[in-house]
Formats: sequence, C-alpha cells, structure tokens
Amino acid sequence: MRPVWQLPVRRAILEAAWAELAERGYSGLTMEAVAERAGTSRPVLARRWDGKAPLAIAAIRQQMTKHPLKVSDQGNLRAELLEFLERASDRASGIAAAFTLFSSGYFTESSSVPKDLRAALIQGEVQPLSAILERAVKRGEVDPKGLIPPVASLLSDLFRHHVIMNFSAPPPALRKVWVDAMFLPLVRAK
Repeated sequence: MRPVWQLPVRRAILEAAWAELAERGYSGLTMEAVAERAGTSRPVLARRWDGKAPLAIAAIRQQMTKHPLKVSDQGNLRAELLEFLERASDRASGIAAAFTLFSSGYFTESSSVPKDLRAALIQGEVQPLSAILERAVKRGEVDPKGLIPPVASLLSDLFRHHVIMNFSAPPPALRKVWVDAMFLPLVRAK
C-alpha cells in the first residue's frame, strides 16, 4: 500500500480515521490525530465532515465497501448462506468499530439511537441476504411463509450479536451450526 500522503485526500483521511478508530476507538478519535496521520490539516477535515461522528461513519463505510456482501447464485441456499456469513466476517472489524460509538456517548451527543447508526452505515447498500432468500424461494428451497421478519433476519442478528459481544467474527464452525441447526430447519420447504 502506498504511504497515506500519496493517496487522494479524501481516501487518505478516511484511511487515517479508520486506523485511529481501530487503535483508539471512537472515544480516542480526534480530528487532529486523523489530520496528522493523513498528512493534512484539521480545517481540511472540517470542510468535509462536521465533527468526528460523521468522519467515523464515513471511515467505517469506506472499510465496508472493501468487503462487499453480494453472493452470486450458486443454486444452493446453504452454500450461499455460508458464503454470505464468510463475507460478513470480513466486515467484523467495522462492526466492532461501530460498537465503540455505542459505548462512547455518541448517542447522547447526537440524539441518535443505534438503529440510526446502522441505517447510516448501510445506506444505499443492497441487502444481499434478502436476495439470497428470494432466489431460494424461487428455486423451491424455502417456504415463503416461514420468512417472517424475525426468522428472515435471524442470521444477520446472530452475526451482529456475536461481533458486538466478542469484537470478532464468529468462527466457521459456529456459522455452520447457525445455518444447519437453526436457520435451515425454520425455512426449508417441506
């Protein structure tokens, strides 16, 4: 990777903000440290982001784009779900970084709630799990009546919970248990 000072300014700033978040968490993130790491000045950051919360969110979103969640049609629900969870595991550090916003007072500062942060982070993203489930319904692998909201979001909810509680991605063996023993029995077409 090129030194930060050689990257385009916006990307360099977001890479620097990500590095600061990863090292210090949201509470330790300062605009000054990001500017210094990016080889720019605080006024440059202030022209682009109105405070450290929008900067942190932009940095996390940039990291998320490096790990797309889209899964191609493999003709098999189980294989697609496991690939989805594998791809999501590549994003675990972003979820953990977002969690530092939860524990730092971000929500009292911004009068937001956690679902607002999640919405800001996934804004404009296609929801790949929905696409996987829709394909499985069309193939006859899934009973659409079984895809009530709590069931349809079960894998994502389990994944998020694990990352927030452990600051790490769930291991492959656990992901397989979620798919095989919990999710598939709830949705498979009889």
